[in-house]
Amino acid sequence: MSKTIKVALAGAGAFGIKHLDGIKNIDGVEVVSLVSRELAKTKEVADKYGIRHVTTDLADSLALQEVDAVILCTPTQMHAAQSIACLKAGKHVQVEIPLADALKGAQEVVAQAKQSGLVAMCGHTRRFNPSHQYVHREIEAGRFNIQQMDVQTFFFRRTNMNALGQARSWTDHLLWHHAAHTVDLFAYQCGSPIVKANALQGPIHPTLGIAMDMSIQLKAANGPICTLSLSFNNDGPLGTFFRYIGDTATYIARYDDLFNGKEEKIDVSRVDVSMNGIELQDREFFAAIREGREPNSSVAKVLPCYEVLHQLEKQLGA
Repeated sequence: MSKTIKVALAGAGAFGIKHLDGIKNIDGVEVVSLVSRELAKTKEVADKYGIRHVTTDLADSLALQEVDAVILCTPTQMHAAQSIACLKAGKHVQVEIPLADALKGAQEVVAQAKQSGLVAMCGHTRRFNPSHQYVHREIEAGRFNIQQMDVQTFFFRRTNMNALGQARSWTDHLLWHHAAHTVDLFAYQCGSPIVKANALQGPIHPTLGIAMDMSIQLKAANGPICTLSLSFNNDGPLGTFFRYIGDTATYIARYDDLFNGKEEKIDVSRVDVSMNGIELQDREFFAAIREGREPNSSVAKVLPCYEVLHQLEKQLGA
């Protein structure tokens, strides 16, 4: 495909805007349709980014013949059904993490993607952050082997707000959203499937109806272990922090930035063409469309992550 790839983006919230900012830096791609829940706010974002078509209904965007691909930044509970709708409409699709909020939905997306032959990718951004790419290359070169990953995913979300401090229309989830990043990354970096997984959760929030604290242990078939702590109760610092403890080094990854165990910053600016993990994720999506290949973090490649989450959910009695 040599022509401009024309994209519909669904979800003009905090993460949708991150994608719009990333796509601005990618040649040969144009966002031509913006979908979101509130029409006035959607028009405001569309005007800022020069997007012509605005709607509150994804079906309107899917009906546009010019649309080649869709990026879904919508509520978790809609991901599987919307991904399938995009594929059935003949559109390539990238859905933000998580692929689904239950294993059945994830399996159905993978089956539809296989049937369609289209590019279907899930936004497992940690595969693309320059920090984690650096570690991945060290592993592939045989210079570093993971012994343990220690991961903290900490937010302060005692009310239902997004990253911009705006009220959400849906409820976030520690297991099916935030744990998915680490479960997938651990297996990806180890190059080995997860064979043991354990989980504990704290009290259920009386209003939100979700566990606000969770602890997860993982073991890969080739030996490394991972300890993941998650909280919506933590009042700073906020975010996800990865400590790779290996046989030759210790690395600390904070989104796109990387440090050694002594907190000395490692230059990862030459790892890829950008220091923006979301932009790099989008670049992979569009490159896979142009080249007619399976992308890194295709829905099929990330399905094992959701199989593990399903096992953990059963342990927790959900």
